[in-house]
This record gives sequence, C-alpha cells and structure tokens, in this order.
Amino acid sequence: MDYRDVITIEPGKRSGKPCIRGMRITVQDILEYLASGMTEDEILADFSELTRDDIRACLAFAADRERKLLVVAA
Repeated sequence: MDYRDVITIEPGKRSGKPCIRGMRITVQDILEYLASGMTEDEILADFSELTRDDIRACLAFAADRERKLLVVAA
C-alpha cells in the first residue's frame, strides 16, 4: 500500500497536519490511540468512516517519516 494515496496534507485543515483522506482525523490521532492501547477494532468502532487500510497508512507514513529523519540526522 502507498500511504500517499490515503494521507493528505491541506494547509487550512488541522493546521496542515497529515490527515486521513481529507478528513479531520490526523495521523497523530491514530498513532496516539494505538499508543494508548486501543486496538484497530476499537478505533474502527469509534470512527466508522475509517478502514483498516487507513490505520495501516498512518503506520506506513510514520515509519517513512522516521526513516527520513534518521537519514537527515546522519
């Protein structure tokens, strides 16, 4: 999956934070839910407009961002 098909960045939406498919749900929101211990099923139950692929796209986006940060720091 290419997260670039799912993650959008719009300057006027959520202060330009990466969001899911133009919605107001940010990558950070999803990562924080997962970090707090919520399961994918719990997130999907709370946000019926999301899909498992959306959650995976958030993880792929975060992994890519981390990889790029490590390259720049070196």
